[in-house]
Amino acid sequence: MARGNHTVTEFILLGFTSDPVTQRVLFALFLGVYSATLLGNNTLMVLICSDSRLHTPMYFFIGNLSFLDLWLSSVYTPKILVTCISEDKSISFAGCVAQFFFSAGLDYTECYLLAAMAYDRYVAISKPLLYAQAMSTKLCAFLVAACYVGGFTNSSSITKKTFSFDFCSDNVIDDFFCDLLPLVKLACGGKEGTQALMYFLLASNVISPLGLILASYLFIIAAILRIRSAQGRLKAFSTCSSHLISVTLYYGSILYVYSRPSSSYSLERDKMVSTFYTVLFPMLNPLIYSLRNKNVKEALNKFFK
Repeated sequence: MARGNHTVTEFILLGFTSDPVTQRVLFALFLGVYSATLLGNNTLMVLICSDSRLHTPMYFFIGNLSFLDLWLSSVYTPKILVTCISEDKSISFAGCVAQFFFSAGLDYTECYLLAAMAYDRYVAISKPLLYAQAMSTKLCAFLVAACYVGGFTNSSSITKKTFSFDFCSDNVIDDFFCDLLPLVKLACGGKEGTQALMYFLLASNVISPLGLILASYLFIIAAILRIRSAQGRLKAFSTCSSHLISVTLYYGSILYVYSRPSSSYSLERDKMVSTFYTVLFPMLNPLIYSLRNKNVKEALNKFFK
């Protein structure tokens, strides 16, 4: 990858605070969140693989979401834990590039995967008798593979653009990971067209999948309204509730951070919001998809027995 006129060989991640007591509290908090993330997502994947009742397209996508969340959380949290307990808060230039590439790729992939899950729910509700044939194993595998290819292709583009900036002398990033907006503020040259690129990536990786999700739910609502019994409508809608919660939380936090002009970027405020979709959301997903799901709870009881 071509580099600009860099004199910076490493960056300093300030994290959340410089107060030692608060750092220890945050270390314990993030360690607990990371442990819960590993436990919850691994448990969900094991249940989906081991219980034959969960061998359906919907749970195939949920299992892939858990795998993605494990990987996503591991990109951020270990480095956060290090910055909380160590005086050395540096990250090498290559390490920053790698973290940026994988964080962007996984975030974009998750956006696409949530859109694929919306399409799955649309087929399940609008064509229940043809669901198994319409959502074949080959199609499900293709959709998941396409999510990864699309996510990491776009991640390659934004990574190449971002690290072609000129980083002259200032190398202090007032954030807990190498993110686009802090790096743009840190760069001293080569930033022409950055805002246009940000809006393009936002449109292709966030707005477009969100548009597909909204379109899917319009068709889902139309299909639910055609169901005659109130109990049938409630049951159909309940199969979408967990996905709707995930979409609202994930897309809401990303749009809040990245849809505004870079001139209105606030480090402290947006740092808190970024923590949600990078660290907390991967922990919440297993709870969202298990607490409201009868099949998962039955599989969990069977597993422990």
